[in-house]
Amino acid sequence: MPAEETAPPVTAFMLIKTTPEWLAMTPQERVNAFATQVVPAIRARTNGVRSRFYDTEFYSTRVTDVWVWEADHHAAYHLLVDALRETPFWDRYFEIVDLLVGTENGYARTYGLDPVATITT
Repeated sequence: MPAEETAPPVTAFMLIKTTPEWLAMTPQERVNAFATQVVPAIRARTNGVRSRFYDTEFYSTRVTDVWVWEADHHAAYHLLVDALRETPFWDRYFEIVDLLVGTENGYARTYGLDPVATITT
């Protein structure tokens, strides 16, 4: 019996920019706001999501941070966005500049090819 194919995880690159309200807080106030207002909403509403957070303000004025999310499936990603939109993170502490959502090596999966664009040296 052939192995059942599973849908690839969804990866989302949230390109965000800090707002004056966020920057007016002390670093400790930012940590507290994130820990008490954003993280609980994510944990309560989602399952099967993981994230990494990158500071980019040293190199870009348009985007100050990139929050990379991986979700087990599209429904998990939708729940994540819904959860974030109900917190001050969305358009109060951060401006959402762009959302880039895709699946890793989708072209290779579509055409049954090896993922030649994924390189490790």
